[in-house]
Amino acid sequence: MSPARDGGADGYGSLMSFATLALVVAVGLLGPLASARARWRVPVVVGELVAGLLIGTSGFRIVDPGNDDFTLLAQIGFGLTMVVVGSHVPLRDPDVRAAFARGTLGAAAVGAASAVLAALLALVSHSGHGLLYGVLLASSSAALVLPMLQSVGVVRRSAAQLVAQIAVADVVCVVLLPLVVEPSRALTAGIGLLVIAAITVALGVILIRFVRSDRRRELHVYSERRRFALELRVSLLVLFSFAAIAQFAHLSILIAGFALGLLLSAVGEPHRLARQLFGMTEGFFGPLFFVWLGASLDLRELVAHPAMILVGLALGVGAVLAHLVSRVSGLPWAQAVASAGQLGVPVAAVTLGLQTHTLAPGEGGAILLGALVSVATSAVSVAAVARHERPRAGGGDSAAEPARP
Repeated sequence: MSPARDGGADGYGSLMSFATLALVVAVGLLGPLASARARWRVPVVVGELVAGLLIGTSGFRIVDPGNDDFTLLAQIGFGLTMVVVGSHVPLRDPDVRAAFARGTLGAAAVGAASAVLAALLALVSHSGHGLLYGVLLASSSAALVLPMLQSVGVVRRSAAQLVAQIAVADVVCVVLLPLVVEPSRALTAGIGLLVIAAITVALGVILIRFVRSDRRRELHVYSERRRFALELRVSLLVLFSFAAIAQFAHLSILIAGFALGLLLSAVGEPHRLARQLFGMTEGFFGPLFFVWLGASLDLRELVAHPAMILVGLALGVGAVLAHLVSRVSGLPWAQAVASAGQLGVPVAAVTLGLQTHTLAPGEGGAILLGALVSVATSAVSVAAVARHERPRAGGGDSAAEPARP
């Protein structure tokens, strides 16, 4: 904690306290309130970001997002949020695996179109972040789009290619993001990524054998009977170990959380562990992270640089245009537009940009504005997908469980 932050002219309070935590949790309830009407399809995080804007740098400056304690808790929330995102990549779904080739072709076509559009946007806006814009335009969000599909009754089998394409885009864009945010550290970051990937694969092989031997069930029963929560403890150990490697390699906890999420998706996440992670993430750490992120943004910079508003709108529209190119792989129009919905990667990009001070004034707000445009477009398209597919009501073959993006 920085002793220099003791209030005064900047308008912030002195230190992180229980009163501050109570305020953060209280204003974070704006998220569930904003998304209470299911037909609005407003992601919970939007309300939480707005709450952070109100009490942070852009608003009344009640909290200091630069406080070391606040930042540490927010980073834990960021990591756990990325665990949720990674765990929603459907690696074990047979229908999705069968559509993997066409999904990869669609993701590749979107990536090529995104590169062209990003180069044009960087040229017109005189920005040096063409690579970052390319990743943003190409990204999708399994944890955003899949729950939308489920909410309107679309079964995963009828949208297998869409889910496969989103899964490929999720993995590739999350891996590329830390490399394009700070290209000067790409070599070190790449080595860190390879180390984490190697450990993840090794753990995956070990855990798959562990599951097949039925020893995990024995351990699960023992942990539940003795109330040890061993699976949660081991998961947090892996998360923080990955985070330590990422920190050493100048990466982000983004990679640590996403790698653990993919690992859980690959081996099959136990229901009890899923509930425990859900409670930790959705009940406290996730909302705290998004409130912190909103508090860190300065919308005055976005207003002071109106060109950034145009950049944000261009990112949103460009994402939709880029994803329409996936029609070449046979993806229907409505599903192609739905695949443009993104929030996890843009949020991660803004978080990394704030940490590394690599974004231009107002650029963080522009990136989130573009993400919100894509979310709104995706929500409308998902409704069109539901009307076209005429899926069976209810059923167990749903797209995904509800989750934050």
